[in-house]
Amino acid sequence: MAEGQSFASTSVARHLARGVIGFGALAGSVALIPVLGLGSLLLAPAGLLALRGCPTCWAIGLIQTISRGRLKRSCVDGRCELTVTDRASRDL
Repeated sequence: MAEGQSFASTSVARHLARGVIGFGALAGSVALIPVLGLGSLLLAPAGLLALRGCPTCWAIGLIQTISRGRLKRSCVDGRCELTVTDRASRDL
């Protein structure tokens, strides 16, 4: 992933809402084929839009949203470390 690229949302609730809408639309687009015919596949692009392109990106964003402010990545001389930030520095 490129430096600074993030799939995170502003809150966990907002990210989960996007997931419910996205996965619901994707599942509905397939499940409603017997009822609505191939027109139900029009829900698929709406689902992908809610997931910002792909379900994997949504899952990565969920992890980033949950860990935002709790983990810090630092790279020195090609060696990267992931450390847990202390609560005092997070609250500033």
